[in-house]
Amino acid sequence: MKKIITSLSSALLILFASLSLTTVAKSAEFFTIGTGGPTGVYFQTGNAICKMLHKSAISAEHGRKKGTAKAYRCTAPSTGGSNYNIGQIAAGEFQFGVAQSDWQYHAANGSSKWEGKQFSDLRAVFSVHNEPFQIWARKKARIKDFADLEGKVVNIGNPGSGQRGTMEELMKAMGVDNSFFKSTTELTSSEQVKALCDGKIDAFGYSVGFPNGAMEQAATCAAKASPINLTGPEVQGLIDGADYYAQAVIPKGTYTKQKKDATTFGVKATVVTSADVSEELVYLVTKAVFENFDDFKKQHPAFGFLEKKNMIKDGLSAPLHPGAIKYYKEAGLM
Repeated sequence: MKKIITSLSSALLILFASLSLTTVAKSAEFFTIGTGGPTGVYFQTGNAICKMLHKSAISAEHGRKKGTAKAYRCTAPSTGGSNYNIGQIAAGEFQFGVAQSDWQYHAANGSSKWEGKQFSDLRAVFSVHNEPFQIWARKKARIKDFADLEGKVVNIGNPGSGQRGTMEELMKAMGVDNSFFKSTTELTSSEQVKALCDGKIDAFGYSVGFPNGAMEQAATCAAKASPINLTGPEVQGLIDGADYYAQAVIPKGTYTKQKKDATTFGVKATVVTSADVSEELVYLVTKAVFENFDDFKKQHPAFGFLEKKNMIKDGLSAPLHPGAIKYYKEAGLM
């Protein structure tokens, strides 16, 4: 009899726990932040935001005295990058995404790859780190500048990525197309370093904050790669023609055996959403990052130089979401 009572008690406890978990699951709001390749800073950015949210917006249902009324569950999967993320937000599949400032501009204004499919409901939340566009070349390929890429095997990036889009903008400015190279590949950011190290490609283009672990791998593997200079009137024309571009420098010593500064141009990484996403959710995400700012900056070396006052304006061409504005005003930042 005692065994029967014990078994019954155990069954009731399991049932009670299951019902409690079901209640939490039903009341939780799940949302997704689109990022980039698993070795890139976008992936780290999305997951750092999730970490800050889970740290600060814990539901009262979990016993937190000052918890939020509702539980929030955030995921930040690896994706194809900027344009893919914006497209998924437009389709309602993602609620947030990390995107280069140039592609935020083009999507919001219906220009470049977004011509004829303007996403007028795109909204900005905040900007993050600087992203110099870098072309990395293996040492034996003897590539010192863009002209030396002629007749070489170059990874131009996977379709839908900001990396691919910026590479195509640079090629257009230089007056070349794919025939300029011996051949091109469409590898993702996580695939291109291995291909360079294995000698399957001579160079690749990539927009990424620094320092970056994948770039350090390119510098120290058999390729002994380094970033090249992207300068001259064509590059200056790109910078002069767009507010979202600026000259950028990767200082010497950033990567192993990098003996000289690499001068190039770059964009900002930005966090975007849709006008359809609730004011409450955007407010909580923004608040989570800005009120755990020191912790957020520790999540990646590229975040070390962030300043709140710059994050609410630099690289943001889409209108700010009302949820973000609510927090910025509340915090005295606007």
